[in-house]
Amino acid sequence: MTHETDRARGTRGGRYGTEPERRAGAAEAEPVRWRVAAEAALYGPDGFYLRPEGPAAHFRTSVHASPLFATAVARLLAGTARELATDEIAVVDLGAGHGELLTGILAAVPDGLTVRPYAVERAARPAGLDPRIEWCARPPRGVRGLLFANEWLDNVPVDVAETGEDGVVRYVLVRPDGSEEPGEPVEGADARWLERWWPAAGPGTRAEIGRPRDEAWAAAVATLERGLAVAVDYAHVRAARPPFGTLTGFRAGREVAPVPDGGRDLTAHVALDACALPGAELLTQREALRRLGVSGARPPLALAATDPPGYVRALSAAGAAAELTARGGLGDFGWLVQPVGTAPSGPDGALRDCGP
Repeated sequence: MTHETDRARGTRGGRYGTEPERRAGAAEAEPVRWRVAAEAALYGPDGFYLRPEGPAAHFRTSVHASPLFATAVARLLAGTARELATDEIAVVDLGAGHGELLTGILAAVPDGLTVRPYAVERAARPAGLDPRIEWCARPPRGVRGLLFANEWLDNVPVDVAETGEDGVVRYVLVRPDGSEEPGEPVEGADARWLERWWPAAGPGTRAEIGRPRDEAWAAAVATLERGLAVAVDYAHVRAARPPFGTLTGFRAGREVAPVPDGGRDLTAHVALDACALPGAELLTQREALRRLGVSGARPPLALAATDPPGYVRALSAAGAAAELTARGGLGDFGWLVQPVGTAPSGPDGALRDCGP
């Protein structure tokens, strides 16, 4: 779908100018590093993530795919409460969108568990949200419970680096129209990060410098006094970094070119292994959700004869679970599971007691 605001920007003058004027201005703009450009495009005035329609108008996450995802996170929250030996617990949703995940969690928590939900989001609180949900610009400090970041780290802006024909790794500079050129050589902390986590693979290859994400995740985890922190995202590990990077855009449900114009999402997969702190566990979403009781197994056919409505419900749930755990799709997402102030992940992991 095309939003009215997008059409208006291309056909009217005034604040934004006509489409030819905007293209000419973008081409003449001074190029900047991708991290600076993405920060402005996503979170600056009129930025993509501050628009009232919210990101759900442009792309679909596991939260939107099925209520089973929120139910699984509610089980994880209940398991965290058992680990902390409490019946009162906080849940912090980083990058909460319109509060869809927290709404689903509150509907699925077991009786007897008192939950204090926090939605962390830069955009304004949406109308009609459950009044129990506290809307925050940053994570609350000193809470005990579950901190959950679903597709948050991929939208923490990072710089892009490219190796030139001379073997020098340089920052990639970009203009508002998406045109690029090489910048200064990568040095200092960024160079050290690349050397450790994403070494250059030859001329023409690219890397996204994930150091800001490492720092953002460490800062978020530090807000928990005790409990569990979980980051779920598109991910890759050091042994299988993509040689040309992953930076891309999404708009109106379609993948598009990564142009920092404020009219589209800008995202890049996350080096979750670099983000991990001591005691963390890395899983695929398929593995994590199966531990939490989400299975794509079909119900027994005999149930169709004894309980036809129950069979239809179970078959629908199995289909939704299959989408959430599918290879080549949502099931390949990475889960970074980080215990805080509790026992590190053992042989069965931090999700070991969180199933149904």
